[in-house]
Amino acid sequence: MANRHLSRSVVLQSLYEWDFWRKPGGERLRDILTKNAEEFAPGMTDTSFIFSLARGVTEHLPDIDVIIEKCAPEWPLEQITIVDRNVLRLGIAELLYGDKNEVPPKVAINEAIELAKTFGGESSGRFINGVLGTIYKEMQSQQEAAHGQ
Repeated sequence: MANRHLSRSVVLQSLYEWDFWRKPGGERLRDILTKNAEEFAPGMTDTSFIFSLARGVTEHLPDIDVIIEKCAPEWPLEQITIVDRNVLRLGIAELLYGDKNEVPPKVAINEAIELAKTFGGESSGRFINGVLGTIYKEMQSQQEAAHGQ
């Protein structure tokens, strides 16, 4: 498994745990990431991508959740499974706030779909693809409008 894919997997599992147990006085995400990196990626010497991805999600979490609610209006955020919700958060963070030269948008979408297929339910891949595809199309429309096309 490639290091970046493994890093995304660790971040997703950590976001899941953090989201599931989130309450005052709960374990901090950084502690969960450290524990899960040691458990699920033993021997990985450079974990900076793991912490960078998680920071991208948490720094933009309120905005990301609004985007999810806007792009999946028939699914209130609390009704989306914890796995799917956090795959979307991770995918949107990479898609909108990540370095496009480092991770092109289509790669971010494909990685999120693969995570959904691995960790989610039967229809998770299609759901993630639909939501992230909608966001990607909107990004393209905005870019074309900004460039006067």
